[in-house]
Amino acid sequence: MGVIVMAALLLLYIVAVGRLALVMMQSGDGVVIAMGVALAILPLLALWGMLSEILFGLRSERLLSKLEEAGDAPDDAVPVHVSGRPDRAAADAAFPRYQAEVEAQPESWQAWLRLGVAYDACGDRRRARSSVRRAIALERSSR
Repeated sequence: MGVIVMAALLLLYIVAVGRLALVMMQSGDGVVIAMGVALAILPLLALWGMLSEILFGLRSERLLSKLEEAGDAPDDAVPVHVSGRPDRAAADAAFPRYQAEVEAQPESWQAWLRLGVAYDACGDRRRARSSVRRAIALERSSR
């Protein structure tokens, strides 16, 4: 639900800024036209960012579903605190197994996806996203 609300707000921003850019480009003043052109780039970047994030989410969910259907999803659930954050010590203890699996099978999208889940459980979002992106690319090339 949060994704839908954020996407709707971003689309509202894109429309508002896009309209302002059009008005500026029709002003007849060179400086204002240049500012309008520069302003028109922002909605395009925002739209690209939103679409790429939505596609990343859809692709990663599809791969996670495939992994779960095959019974290959990570089986060691990491306990979470009352706040919802994973127990860092438990996540760190489970991590080496998935890292070793990727080292043994570097072309396996399943191994990379499980590593991404482990990184996420450890709280390392940057590496989690990178691993999941690698899994998506490997799965796509294996089709």
